Amino acid sequence: MLDTTSLNLSFMGRLKKFMPGENSLMVIIASMIGLAAGLANIVFRTVTEFVHEMIFVPGETLVSQGGWYVLLLPLIPMTGMVLLIPLSLLFPGKVNGYGFTKFLKKVNLEGGVIKFRNVIIKIVSTALTIGTGGSAGVEGPIAQVGGALGSQVGQFFRVSGVRMKVYVAAGCAGGVGAMFNAPIAGVFFAAEIVLLGTYEISSFSALVISSAMATVVSRAYYGESPAFPIPDYHLINPMVEIPLYILMGIVIGIIAVFHIRIFYAIRDRFAGLNLHPQLKPILGAFLVGSIGIFFPQVMGDGYHYIEKVLDGHGLVSVMLALIIMKIVATAITLGAGGAGGVFAPALFIGAVIGGAFGGVAHGLLPEMTANPGAYAAVGIGAFLAASTHAPVTAIFLLFEMTGNYLIIIPIMLTSIIGTVVASRLNPDSIDTVDFSREGIDIHEGMEMAIMKSIKVGAVVSEDVDFISEKANINQLLAIFRMAEHGFYFPVIDETGRMTGIISMQDVKWLLHDETQRLESTVGEVCSRKVLVLTPDENLYTAISLFDMKGIEEIPVVESTDNRWVVGMLRRRDVIARYNRELLSRGISERKGGPV
Repeated sequence: MLDTTSLNLSFMGRLKKFMPGENSLMVIIASMIGLAAGLANIVFRTVTEFVHEMIFVPGETLVSQGGWYVLLLPLIPMTGMVLLIPLSLLFPGKVNGYGFTKFLKKVNLEGGVIKFRNVIIKIVSTALTIGTGGSAGVEGPIAQVGGALGSQVGQFFRVSGVRMKVYVAAGCAGGVGAMFNAPIAGVFFAAEIVLLGTYEISSFSALVISSAMATVVSRAYYGESPAFPIPDYHLINPMVEIPLYILMGIVIGIIAVFHIRIFYAIRDRFAGLNLHPQLKPILGAFLVGSIGIFFPQVMGDGYHYIEKVLDGHGLVSVMLALIIMKIVATAITLGAGGAGGVFAPALFIGAVIGGAFGGVAHGLLPEMTANPGAYAAVGIGAFLAASTHAPVTAIFLLFEMTGNYLIIIPIMLTSIIGTVVASRLNPDSIDTVDFSREGIDIHEGMEMAIMKSIKVGAVVSEDVDFISEKANINQLLAIFRMAEHGFYFPVIDETGRMTGIISMQDVKWLLHDETQRLESTVGEVCSRKVLVLTPDENLYTAISLFDMKGIEEIPVVESTDNRWVVGMLRRRDVIARYNRELLSRGISERKGGPV
């Protein structure tokens, strides 16, 4: 008889020769993600255009009659926010506001497991916001849509946490590449912003393939035209213009910091507003529409006005005003609860900064400087770089949109200088402010970020034995014998405040002297220099102290000024909580299950 086991092993061995290897499989999967991202981009843009045509265009036609009709303009974005209410109620916390920061946290700290419903939520909510005139962009949401599709693929193949992160980033690359018709910019957006600059060659290839495939799909449907045309660029007099571009980079860096601070200040103001959550987006839409009565350019993504500025037809006085108006309108739209991203507003603000700067420079030195549209083109990339701290993405985006190699030098200078100035004045980009507020440095890695995200108060053990500083050593030894937890005991005074800490090591020399044990008090032998933590400190600080001091327990007090003992923090409890958090967030190296 034939050995069935041997036959099966032989068959499986031959079959494996025809199966794709790991790298080949990644290429195939990345192509699938790119194809899905390209199709999602078409759906996204179609839905946004449909909302725009159905709501904004008829409203704009009515308002354009002039007279008192112009006062009806705020009703257009308010309509969009009213239509957003059912979706907001159905998916609380998933619809309103600028969601890209939460997305970065999901990808880099929580394993990248994203539900498919996020695709629908982002498309519909963003279309209702931007399509009705809200000041936001679709680029951040399309990156999240592509990332959600990449996550779905990763969940289907039950990949590890690290590979899941790559697939999500590949979807982001595809979404941005397709939206801008700029595949290289899509790759660096995913690598620099989504993956925070931490990637390997194998993952980089997945980003390239996905972005290329998505762009092919987009070009097949829309043609090869860029997001908005940029006129030919020429350096008229490098000796004069290069210093001007350096100066513009400094100005852009300063304004980028102003933009970030205004964005979060207005968001915080809306968060503290005593108003029903569903009414806040409507109020924000009213305010943006009111601004739009005087400055209609701020409404929507602003691409039409960007094209005008790039052609050199913008008025300097209007562009200077629009810098402030667009910053405020974007902060109100997203801070109040509208849905969308900050990519398109950054392009708009950069264009009007560059256009205004170029208009002044060209007016003063008409024979030595280029058309203001050239400065606007450079300003687009430079402001994007300064506000996101992602200069490489901005450089390649402008290069792909212009196809002009000469623009590389000015955009490199202004982008790098703008980013350096912005990061010196404010270490956070517009996407990382919330992480800093939570005490998380997202660039430090998942493990450290988890430790910094958990407060001591969530782990501290309240099961602790105290001893009075007036007790004698015999009484202390009795507590040692009865204690079930810990090696250290807080010493308290008559008011209950901690004055020191004591362990068996402190009294070993008294164990064989009965007289000394009766005569010596705990307050005389305890350690008065006590290392303490407060409930608001994080576990990263705690574990650093454990390692530095070589101890196993640290007392936790209400505050450094008011030393009422809350409990004891033990090293083993910290490690146990970290392991539980690691598993619950799904970022271990085990296979990721479906949502």
